[in-house]
Amino acid sequence: MFDNLSVNQRAAVLSVVMLVVGLLIWEAAIPAQKAAAELTEYERLTGGGAPKAGVPPPSQVIAKAWEQLSNPFYDAGPNDKGIGIQIGYSIYRVLTGYIMAALIAIPLGFLIGMSQVAYKAFNPFIQVLRPISPLAWMPLALFIIQDSEASAIFVIFICSIWPMLLNTAFGVANVRQDWVNVARTHELGYLKTAFTVILPAAAPTIVTGMRISIGIAWLVIVAAEMLVGGTGIGYYVWNEWNNLDLTSVIFSILMIGVVGMILDLAFGALQRAVAYVE
Repeated sequence: MFDNLSVNQRAAVLSVVMLVVGLLIWEAAIPAQKAAAELTEYERLTGGGAPKAGVPPPSQVIAKAWEQLSNPFYDAGPNDKGIGIQIGYSIYRVLTGYIMAALIAIPLGFLIGMSQVAYKAFNPFIQVLRPISPLAWMPLALFIIQDSEASAIFVIFICSIWPMLLNTAFGVANVRQDWVNVARTHELGYLKTAFTVILPAAAPTIVTGMRISIGIAWLVIVAAEMLVGGTGIGYYVWNEWNNLDLTSVIFSILMIGVVGMILDLAFGALQRAVAYVE
């Protein structure tokens, strides 16, 4: 029966089996708390019956997920907001910084890819700035901008710009020269050549850079929000850790992964849509 399934169906079945086995092992590995009737008189007097902090079993994480996702947009004050609101803040910051980076990286990548002079002029700056950790910019951003929200968006801008810039330049530079020569033969201007010949051919590589950038941006926003605080999924994780609520911490980690997967799937679909056939 298993052999009659398609590759995708077999992969799905295997994934479910691995998930179930992993959850059962996790559940079995967590020692159960002692019931009050099982405690000695000394343990009762010394507080031995109080719950001890530890890694929660998956059953508790699932219960927490149900509780949070049943009302994800509640707002009970500055330090008590639903998971949906926290993720919304994070996605807003990511998309704002990401779009700002795309507006600069893609046109500049076109310029670098189409001009050897521009490539040689910009390359030293790119090679110096690109390896710098985005979070290293946070203290400087906070000092200059004087606003934690704008500083977090700036950090997303910085980490998003390099994969898009480099992939755009690489994609443009590797468009077949024959096609560019044909465009010149037909006396097409630079802009028309860029939009009708170079952009369709370089689009898959450009979108690959955009896909890499959105993944990096989602990684960085979590750490940035832990530093600046206030709102966002990163702040939510850190706040629950300070409350020693490991169940909420694990739940929020899983939500970070789910949102990251959705973002990647969206750009994967875009990548397939712009696939270029010669």
